[in-house]
Amino acid sequence: MDLSTNYLGLKLPHPLVPGASPLSDDLDTVKQLEDGGASAIVLRSLFEEQINREQQATHDHWGSHDNAFAEAVTFFPSSDSFVLGPDEYLNHVQRVKQAVRIPVIGSLNGMTPGGWLSYARLIEQAGADALELNVYHAPTDFETSGGEVERQIVDMVRQVKQGLKIPVAVKLSPFFTAFAHFARQLDGVGADGLVLFNRYYDPDIDVQELTVVRTLQLSDSSELRLRLRGIAALAGRIKASLAVTGGVHTALDVVKATMAGAHITQMVSALLLNGPGHLKKVCADLEAWMEENEWSSLNEMRGNMSQERIPNPQIYERANYIMMLQTWERT
Repeated sequence: MDLSTNYLGLKLPHPLVPGASPLSDDLDTVKQLEDGGASAIVLRSLFEEQINREQQATHDHWGSHDNAFAEAVTFFPSSDSFVLGPDEYLNHVQRVKQAVRIPVIGSLNGMTPGGWLSYARLIEQAGADALELNVYHAPTDFETSGGEVERQIVDMVRQVKQGLKIPVAVKLSPFFTAFAHFARQLDGVGADGLVLFNRYYDPDIDVQELTVVRTLQLSDSSELRLRLRGIAALAGRIKASLAVTGGVHTALDVVKATMAGAHITQMVSALLLNGPGHLKKVCADLEAWMEENEWSSLNEMRGNMSQERIPNPQIYERANYIMMLQTWERT
């Protein structure tokens, strides 16, 4: 049974990859993930805000009027709230790379152009085999158009690609208006992979305390459907590798993602819930399902249910929406 795949030019024995999460913060847990069968690992993101804050702190240390505006220190969480600062992050990349034999993918999370992008090269120098550029953008600005947001991201990816030798994947949200067109632009400036889709941890409102509160809700397999549609729309139409993240919990989820066209499936919530050993179970279940259904390799099934290859590609567009509404109205 051949479960092998190629992602970002990396030859992997199977598509199960722990995505960016707190699991990668602890070296012992990283080793457990490798022992559990992870084919590669994505480290938790280093945030643009962390880097900018540290750079500003250095400037302020040599400047004057520190905290002249009393509320300024409350605008953003203190650096103590981050598990790893910029320097610690680079050291962590080195330590993880030395501790495991599987590919290590670093992660940068940001949106605006700036000096923080120099950390992409530092992550490469620290030993990362690839970089995942996590473009987290929750638009609330009345003055910035959708086209301008896309232009900024494309320019940022172009800058990163020009400065690195290692492959670069771009992790995206599902909230782009003309998603396929945008994906093709990223492909055109050299993105080696696209990761679909980022999960936003949206805030909630405490109506008694009148406060905005942070929330964390782990995924389940129902979230996979949005990713399947995005992957199926791109498979076979762009050069970049495709990864699914969000909603991957079982072997059947991996099968669906592969049939849509994914090269790897990133798992986070399933591993937080079940531990590193869950990787071996999913891998064994995947082999059993493939044998039972007479598939000899994942490459054989990859993309066979993509929009490009199914007889009725409109099912991924308005056709499914119309049919479901008509069926619901009749019941």
